[in-house]
Parts: sequence; structure tokens; C-alpha cells
Amino acid sequence: MTKALEGVRVLDMTHVQSGPSATQLLGWLGADVVKLEAPSGDITRKQLRDLPDVDSLYFTMLNCNKRSITLNTKSERGKEILTELIRRSDVMVENFGPGAVDRMGFTWERIQEINPRIVYASIKGFGEGPYTNFKAYEVVAQAMGGSMSTTGFADGPPLATGAQIGDSGTGIHAVAGILAALFQRENTGRGQRVNVAMQHAVLNLCRVKLRDQQRLEHGPLAEYPDAQVTADADEVPRSGNASGGGQPGWAVKCAPGGPNDYVYVIVQPVGWKPLSALIGRPELAEDPEWATPESRLPKLGKMFQLIEEWSATLPKWEVLEQLNAHNIPCGPILSTKEIVEDESLAANEMVVRVEHPERGTFTTVGSPLKLSDSPVDIVTSPLLGEHNAEVYVGELGLGDEELRLLKTNGVI
Repeated sequence: MTKALEGVRVLDMTHVQSGPSATQLLGWLGADVVKLEAPSGDITRKQLRDLPDVDSLYFTMLNCNKRSITLNTKSERGKEILTELIRRSDVMVENFGPGAVDRMGFTWERIQEINPRIVYASIKGFGEGPYTNFKAYEVVAQAMGGSMSTTGFADGPPLATGAQIGDSGTGIHAVAGILAALFQRENTGRGQRVNVAMQHAVLNLCRVKLRDQQRLEHGPLAEYPDAQVTADADEVPRSGNASGGGQPGWAVKCAPGGPNDYVYVIVQPVGWKPLSALIGRPELAEDPEWATPESRLPKLGKMFQLIEEWSATLPKWEVLEQLNAHNIPCGPILSTKEIVEDESLAANEMVVRVEHPERGTFTTVGSPLKLSDSPVDIVTSPLLGEHNAEVYVGELGLGDEELRLLKTNGVI
């Protein structure tokens, strides 16, 4: 069976996380992703190692389904080879600092001359303006995109989320732009530039908070139970575990009280009567002080306290079972250990085991994109320069002797 992006060649000049997460998705979709690394390799090969002298999990989990070649793009011969690689590629992706590729001599104008059909995607920290040259990291993007100011509890400091919305979140946005550009190329015959900034991607993921910022102009945000948002508030507060939607939700404690012994519960109007019975307070279903969503809204903190007095006496899986029996929206807080061991995630190929030639078997995340006609096989990340001969000799037509000289001279 063919893959969705079979026949698409991606020149992957990315490193660390935001770029590699994007190109790995393209590889999962069937593209031939050729990861071009400096002879020293992507820095994450050596970062956060759990085994000596073996590619780290940081690298392996972001670079599956790729081939690896090495090239010193600062050398004249390296620039010549890079030119030929660009000529043969459909997509080029990079996440260097602003202007780095231009300084190599490969401006967008030059790249268009080499290959007018290429889609050239760049991931940067910020757009044009006062932030352009700021150093961009995951949590910096969260800080400047609206996530940190709205994450945490009202009486605490701003918090980063554990989800990598700055890096991998931007990578997903980049993939959307690349696929759109490839589709448009079918009509125009031309490639185009794709630019995605980490700050912009985080902001896109925080749009409900901008919704609430505008709602403040017309009154307080009553659905924020731990933050008494007054009428004169001029910015969206941190909302703790509030759902952020039209139905109130909260994480309630369960037995025996461990760090992840919680269930997240959403209280819909239709669910209040069965929920009040479950928690041993059936009279609240008819009490005018509690019976309607409007009456409960000013005392959400007390409502979830009552629910927690019940849930704290039971294990989270039993709480989950009882809530689901009454069709009450809920979900257990799953720890990373529980996720790795979750049989349903394994069955859905979202937690997969992959064989690596040096580290043995490792666990990684599978593709969340499920296409009926483009199944995904997760293939281990490449060793540094593993495909030099395959690409340079087998595809670019260089001789074996030149390959040896390129290595001796530090070009690869």
C-alpha cells in the first residue's frame, strides 16, 4: 500500500525539537526525509543521555522514519553538495536562528533559482519585529504566547505546561503549512515559502484566553471558580483546573491520595441529578440554590468540594466507573508510567516499541494521524551519517573515492 506522501523528498535541516517533530510527522506520512546534520551531529544525540555513547531518547523519539547524512555546509564543496540536494528535494525545512541559512549563501531567492518547485519551510521563535532575534526555547514561547500567564492557580506564579506546545506544537503548525504549499503547487507548479513562529503557534493554541480577555469588557468571568474575577479586572487570570469551556470542570482527589490520584469531572446540566445522588446529596437536585447551572455558578468551589468529599474515599478507577455509568464526562489523570503501560494506547499504536541498533528496544509515541490508506510503520531513528553512501554515491552519483576524501577533509 502506498503512503500519502510517497515520492516526496524532504531535506531536513532541523535540530533539537520544533523542526524534527515536523519532519518526523512528514516521514510518518510516507515522505523520504533526509536529515542533514553537521559532522558533529544534532546536539540532542548527546543531550539527556540515559546510556553512555548511545543516541539519547531525546533524539531517537524525534527522528524516527528518517535517513541521516552529514555535511559541513560552511565548506565550498559542502555548499555545492547542498545545492544539489536542494535541486532534488520537494521540501526543505530548517529551524536555525534568524538569517543563518541566508549567511550560508542560500537565500530564498537563491533557493528558488536552484529549484522553483521547492517548498521552503522555516521555524523561528518569533515573527518580524522587536522579538525577532530573541533566543527561542519551549518555555519562552509559552511565556510570550499567552500560555504561562493563564496557567496555574490564581494565587500562584505563572506556570509552564508539560505539553510541548512551543516546540512540537509549532512543528504541527509547520506540517500544516507544508502540506498546504505542496497541494497548491499541484495547481501553480511553484513552490513557496512557509514561515511559522513558535510564539504565534502558542498564541493560536491559547485563543480561548483571548476570547475571555474580550469577555472581560462586559463583566467578570464567573466560571473561574478559584479566581474571583471582579468587574474591574483587566486581564484573564490563571484559572487552575477550570475547564475553560461552557461546562464547569475540575480535578477532584481520589484514594489513596497519591500525586496522580485524581479524576477530572465536568458537570453538565443533565448530569447534576445523577451526580448529586452519587455523592450522597440527592436533595441538591431539587434545591433551588443548586438545581440550575446559573444557581451553581457562583459556588463552583463548594460544588467541587462536595464531589471531592465523595471521590476522595474511592480509587480513581472506581470513581471513573461510577461516573461513566451515569454518562458524566470524566477522565482519570494518567501518569506517564500509566500511559506507557496503557494497553489501549498500545493497541492503537500510540505507544510503540522500536528496535534501535545500539540501544536495543525503546518506547516512543506513535503517529496520532490515522489514515485508512496510509498506514504508519515506526522505523528507528538513523545513526549519524548512516546513509552517507546511500545518498551521496547511490543518488547523487559521487564516487567511492570522493566519498572517502570528503570524509578525510571534514566535508562529511
